[in-house]
Amino acid sequence: MDTARIGRPNQRRRTRKDLLQAAARLMKQGRKPSLEEVAEEALVSRATAYRYFPTIEALLLEASLDVVVPEAQDLFRGQSSTDPVSRLHRVDIALHDMIIANEAPLRLMLAQSLERSVRSDKDRDLPARQNRRTPLIEAALEPARRQFEPATLETLSRALALIIGTEAMVVFKDVLQLDDAEARRVRHWAIRTLVEAARHQQRASQAEAAR
Repeated sequence: MDTARIGRPNQRRRTRKDLLQAAARLMKQGRKPSLEEVAEEALVSRATAYRYFPTIEALLLEASLDVVVPEAQDLFRGQSSTDPVSRLHRVDIALHDMIIANEAPLRLMLAQSLERSVRSDKDRDLPARQNRRTPLIEAALEPARRQFEPATLETLSRALALIIGTEAMVVFKDVLQLDDAEARRVRHWAIRTLVEAARHQQRASQAEAAR
């Protein structure tokens, strides 16, 4: 396995996260920092910061949203349930409430990332978005990890990411024109169906191996 190729994407994600966290710390001081100040706080060069965020407005917008996304340890603190469906519903509800409360800036962030992706081929290797939903999905699935083969669990996590998050909100509201209650019902049905499909695949794999 080429560890160098794995390390580079991981490092890019960490650098992007470091910039967001640095911006959030400076914003908590009650001021609007410059890109240079954020870069210094994150211990990276201004050129590096500019590669990830071409404007300070884009960086501060996303940093302000970064702090309102629930942390997995907070979301599941005191939760005794190990049922993946129940835990995934908890993730979906928490993210849904956060998205509704921050719909306008989330739409703006999404528009900015889409605009940047079509504007230039430069820095296509850099992550355009911060992946906030996957850590929550993985935390929800953690107690059931041993029920699935690693490949099945990874596919399930990726499939769930399609229906939990900002893009799903846009589809439900703009394309399907559903209200929040109906959108929530459909997402919960999809969550349960995906988990059941993964369980069925696991049982079929075990039966095949036992032959």
